[in-house]
Amino acid sequence: MPAIEQLHPMILHFPIVLITVLAAIDLFALWRRLPIGGRDTYASMAAAIAVATGAFAALAAALGDTALEIAISRGVSPALADIHETLGTTAAWLFGAWAIARAYVWWKRIPLEGGRKIGVVVVDVALVAFIVVVAYFGGQLVYEHGVNVMPKVG
Repeated sequence: MPAIEQLHPMILHFPIVLITVLAAIDLFALWRRLPIGGRDTYASMAAAIAVATGAFAALAAALGDTALEIAISRGVSPALADIHETLGTTAAWLFGAWAIARAYVWWKRIPLEGGRKIGVVVVDVALVAFIVVVAYFGGQLVYEHGVNVMPKVG
């Protein structure tokens, strides 16, 4: 079993991939004029992916908090992770809110057409862009500073 601080980098790939897949599915549905609201096949698939994204984002954030506590106990400055931690927590909240919204649309069978449909795709793409920024700052912690990868020197 990997050390607890290694679970964050293992799990965080799920919400990254899932939000990207969700955006791709919604873009495809927009292009093919398929419904993404209500209980159609694409809408059901998109709602399930959105909920999975929210759940994995929450898990990644919780594991990230644990990984940060371990890093701090090993001498890493908390300030080093401030930006990534803030962005990651924000991403978890945004993905959770988006999961709730998509589940609500599915549950209530709300049609998403016209401007609403375009709005959904815009939000998807914005969330993909946001998670890329979060990942960039997380990558800096690992690749530039060796946080929870290399022993703290000095």
